Amino acid sequence: MTPSGELYEPAGRGSAGTRQQANIDMARHLLAAVGDGLDAGVIATLFASNARIEVPGDDGVLPGIGYRSGRAAAAALIEHARQQAEPVEFQIEDVLASPSRAVIVGELAARFRATDKVVDTAFAIILTIARRRITRLQMLQDSFAVSRAARSG
Repeated sequence: MTPSGELYEPAGRGSAGTRQQANIDMARHLLAAVGDGLDAGVIATLFASNARIEVPGDDGVLPGIGYRSGRAAAAALIEHARQQAEPVEFQIEDVLASPSRAVIVGELAARFRATDKVVDTAFAIILTIARRRITRLQMLQDSFAVSRAARSG
């Protein structure tokens, strides 16, 4: 315990604490790259060549919804999101980590260009990370609200 009574684990080389911090850094780096508008192909280099991209939902409505793999799939997800919707609000509430994952928790509102409808949803992006690459991205959100906002009519 520290003098203030808090527990801590020194983050030695290769320790769980070091890996957790590295995973938080990776999540923040991904968020910054997307937010800064970097090229999707450049952002995709953060992903392993065989990374799994999982965005559950109505895959007949938006091209980014569904289950795919590879860096090209990561780049396509980013490109589709940029083409299909414009951000109205994007709030990160927390970035949490374990030695093998980082979880980005937040809320977003986006206007779909084709329908002019706004979706407002909480989300969690779960990143599995190994050897300094994202090996799996899972995007969890209110897929029903996303589907409704993306559909015309």
